[in-house]
Amino acid sequence: MEAINKAKLMDGRALARRLLAGAVAKVEKIHEIAGVTPTLATVLVGDDRASATYVRMKRKRCEDAGMKSLRVELPLGTTTEELVEEIEKLAADESVHGILVQHPVPKPIDKRAAFEAIPVEKDVDGVTSSTLGRVILNMPAFVSCTPKGIIQLLDEYHVELDGAHAVVIGRSPILGRPMASILINRHATVTLCHSRTRSLPSIVRHADVIIAAVGKPRFVQGGWIKVGAVVIDAGYNEGNIGDVDFDGAIEPCSLITPVPGGVGPMTIATLIDQTADAAALQLGVDL
Repeated sequence: MEAINKAKLMDGRALARRLLAGAVAKVEKIHEIAGVTPTLATVLVGDDRASATYVRMKRKRCEDAGMKSLRVELPLGTTTEELVEEIEKLAADESVHGILVQHPVPKPIDKRAAFEAIPVEKDVDGVTSSTLGRVILNMPAFVSCTPKGIIQLLDEYHVELDGAHAVVIGRSPILGRPMASILINRHATVTLCHSRTRSLPSIVRHADVIIAAVGKPRFVQGGWIKVGAVVIDAGYNEGNIGDVDFDGAIEPCSLITPVPGGVGPMTIATLIDQTADAAALQLGVDL
């Protein structure tokens, strides 16, 4: 059974390593041609420990890829206006090629106002309304990192999306909604659900592909999953627990992402790769 379980795991770490290696090559080419090192600015507001940890991980991966990491740390009590002003400075700085605002931001900051201050060409985290609109219309864009990481994992494991029924649980504008749009553009039939969806278990039971991004530990139960379904757990809760009851899901599913080691590494690798791409576009370097 252990061997079978391992065969079902979608290894996000291995694919992320390859993606990061590709980003390193891009950074080297950009520096060789333009004499510029791609730079990612990370903006952290407040003293939330989890957010600080995520930002440190992103900065480290950035530096590992040979890019510069510009740290902007603002105290708790920062207003929306002050945060927007800092982002606008980064937007105007030609040495900065990507801007990441770590979310969630502390209340009462208007996070949407903060996101919209990021110019689309530097929106490497895929959080602006302009980016979401481009994703919906299947236009070139720096897609939200988690959905893009997920689609790359699905492609890596040759999951057939054309005509498949995909159920996305979670309607966030930076995960569930762009994920649904990407799947629609890949010719899947998509049902977008959330924690208040009625008869959710019966909907999930019809899914060929399940994307769980609801933010509740072990929310999706093994009994909801039909035999042979592909399960993507995009949740991360305290104690390294995903949004799917892994022990219950491993038996019926054909493939599943572990937590940790599945979607998480792909999210960060996608961020780094998209920052390199953003720098190349801004500098006119053909990769």
